Amino acid sequence: MRQKVHNRIYLFYFLFMKQVIQEENQRPIKIWTDDIDPAALDQLRNVATLPFVHTHGVVAMPDVHVGIGATVGSVIATDSAIIPAAVGVDIGCGINAVQLSLRASDLPDNLAPIRHQIEHSVPLGPGGQHKRKNMADFDLGLANRLKDITRKHPRLERRNVQRQIGTLGSGNHFIEVCLDEDQNVWVMLHSGSRGIGNLIGRYFIERAKRHMENLGIDLPDRNLAYLPDNTQDFDDYVEAVQWAQDYAFENRRVMMDRTIAALRRHIKVPFTITKEAINCHHNYVEQEEHFGQMLWVTRKGAIRAQDGDLGVIPGSMGQRSYIVRGRGSSDSYNSCAHGAGRTMSRRQARETFTVDDLREQTDGVECRKDKGVLDEIPGAYKDIDEVMDNQKDLVEVLHVLRQIVNVKGN
Repeated sequence: MRQKVHNRIYLFYFLFMKQVIQEENQRPIKIWTDDIDPAALDQLRNVATLPFVHTHGVVAMPDVHVGIGATVGSVIATDSAIIPAAVGVDIGCGINAVQLSLRASDLPDNLAPIRHQIEHSVPLGPGGQHKRKNMADFDLGLANRLKDITRKHPRLERRNVQRQIGTLGSGNHFIEVCLDEDQNVWVMLHSGSRGIGNLIGRYFIERAKRHMENLGIDLPDRNLAYLPDNTQDFDDYVEAVQWAQDYAFENRRVMMDRTIAALRRHIKVPFTITKEAINCHHNYVEQEEHFGQMLWVTRKGAIRAQDGDLGVIPGSMGQRSYIVRGRGSSDSYNSCAHGAGRTMSRRQARETFTVDDLREQTDGVECRKDKGVLDEIPGAYKDIDEVMDNQKDLVEVLHVLRQIVNVKGN
């Protein structure tokens, strides 16, 4: 082990964990990569100064990059407060992946009709509202719980909540058909709690900021405003965020059903779902036991990787994805990366790359190749293979997936 000391900053390097940063008056920062933007490191330092962060410290995954307040690709464990902006506004965003009984040889040579059918069957884009006749049945339990929440917080009431069940959204959300190393067919999709989750997130972020102002608490970043666990807002946020996470689960379930139905219209071979890899969040907060204590664990762009947990770590439109099994690393609060992680902002990507670059980098994938999805080009993301190499102590790779169809909602 090598140790460097400079201005009372202590940097430790380990075989797998890339570095641990320990500075005065802050919790340790444990990072699973050497490739970290200075602005993201500043955000981690800000979080590490908060007194309610657990003494084990703040964790940064190999896909870490700048977020709002807290970094994307970070894990924050707290014992008496939650930071709503660390959870974010895409509450419950995550991945659902299933393996089918199909082989590559069962698929048609031309995959464009499959892509177009999925685009027709699953509403896409930021609005993404179903026509009323095509809406999925809204779970009665979810509906009643939402009524309880909006009764206390009328500003959270929205009419399009049911219409957005089973819709994809935009940005980095996607639906993909993939092949694994044995030529088995998989379907993978990525989405969250849609407009209602965004509204819940923004609403409680503002309430947390007002709470800080009322108490006269000065923070290194206003977006780190928190809700203490002895307040009504804390209890109401926990109720609302759990509802949004359950809504996100339901959203992915309905989308998966619609995607499988779309495949059946163009694949004449009978098939079934043979294995569900995971339906798991990567933007969420949950109470878990770590180091003998019940903590609120916020994973902002990270998935749970307890010993035996199955997970999905996707690359970008033209990169590989991975089905993994967690190793249960206590150092990472039983967590791992959630994907490749951006190296460029969307604006930078649009200014740097051309549509010709997009066509080249997505060669062999049936997908949109136009300026509307240029900001999702693989070159704007970290190398997923390098991300995986940096977290060998966190997960075991079970399958490597190659995308052959990609659907985007931009």
